[in-house]
Amino acid sequence: MPAPTYSGSSGWRAPTASQRLAAVVELPGSKSLTNRELVLSALADGPSTLRRALQARDTDLMVDALRRLGAAIERTGDGDLRITPAPIRGGADIDCGLAGTLMRFLPPVALLADGAVRFDGDERARARPMATTVLSLRALGGTVEDDGRATLPFTVAGGEDVRGGRVTIDASASSQFVSGLLLVGARLPDGIEVEHRGTRLPSMPHIDMTLDAVRRRGVHAEAIGLEPPAASWRVAPHRIRGRDVTIEPDLSNAAPFLAAALVAGGTVAVPGWPDGTTQVGDRLRDLLAAFGAEVRREHHALVVDGGAGALARPLTPVDLDLSEAGELTPTLVGLAAFADGRSTFTGIGHLRGHETDRLAALAAELTAVGATTTETEDGLVVEPGPLHAPDRPWRAYADHRMATTGALLGLAIDGLLVDDIGTTSKTMPDFPDRWGRMLG
Repeated sequence: MPAPTYSGSSGWRAPTASQRLAAVVELPGSKSLTNRELVLSALADGPSTLRRALQARDTDLMVDALRRLGAAIERTGDGDLRITPAPIRGGADIDCGLAGTLMRFLPPVALLADGAVRFDGDERARARPMATTVLSLRALGGTVEDDGRATLPFTVAGGEDVRGGRVTIDASASSQFVSGLLLVGARLPDGIEVEHRGTRLPSMPHIDMTLDAVRRRGVHAEAIGLEPPAASWRVAPHRIRGRDVTIEPDLSNAAPFLAAALVAGGTVAVPGWPDGTTQVGDRLRDLLAAFGAEVRREHHALVVDGGAGALARPLTPVDLDLSEAGELTPTLVGLAAFADGRSTFTGIGHLRGHETDRLAALAAELTAVGATTTETEDGLVVEPGPLHAPDRPWRAYADHRMATTGALLGLAIDGLLVDDIGTTSKTMPDFPDRWGRMLG
């Protein structure tokens, strides 16, 4: 099969599957873990080394930002990252790109700087909700100049009044607001206690990931109350140890590859799948099985067997609550287009505030290829239909997960174009090549 091509003018022609798969797909390191460990390494009391750290746009932006804040970060010949911390310095301009982790993790770090730090990002980033960060930093004694917008761009300054302590926030839009505060908590004189009060709390596993990463640095961090709609966490003041860390493969980025086995048929294996992890992508084992896949462990790999594939045998319709696995939604909703009945997805209203409004984007693009997809207050309903390539490209909306979902649909829709496959560089710069290798 010829290698897939992409040009900015004509779009990327998604390759169709001509045979069952028998693929082994190696994945780069987890973005979520890489960025958390980068922040903690920059706040530590000694050097750290991150092995198998992701190198993609989101993590490159984080590395650049932490360098601007004073940390020395070098990439070795083996691809490892060595981080030597230094006092956080002000006067920096931080480019957040479209990275939610960066725009929510680093403003709290700026409270420790010796001067003001300015944050900005891509045009779409300026539409992402940041009121929770702005209000929490002010509650902790910091100064935030945002011209009343509560969005990027804004400037953060700390000072002697920033000591930490208890802060109450509404993290209904993203658990990243909680994680950003917990990551810096140990460096505040009084530590930090974060209480969430809101209508929902999405992606709780990401908060567990943050707590685990903080604890592995020798800091006491715990959940002290998980009684919906309230929840609270505490991080004690303590030195943060430097540490050598091997980053796990990005299990969420495994989603379109593993899902390809259900569409094309055959098997896809991802080696290095951890026995225990805080990554939400581990939920794929049960979520893909719900569509009818056989999911098994072979040695240190996770294998998904799609049998004959969706074109030979439609997938099982699903009714899934994805409140703790929202980032997997685009892939799973894409699979629902191949089911033999209606599928419903709930608990994902917060995805309207991600890289794009993912609910509106999925509804528009899946309906355009023949699977009528309707938004609800908190999710999506997918009614399968005959699939076809529309008279326009599949739109990625500058969202890497929308782009990879287009690739997934393209396995079965001849002639489907994705308008901007390059947006996958956010977390996987060589996605088109990996996708082509999977197809043989």
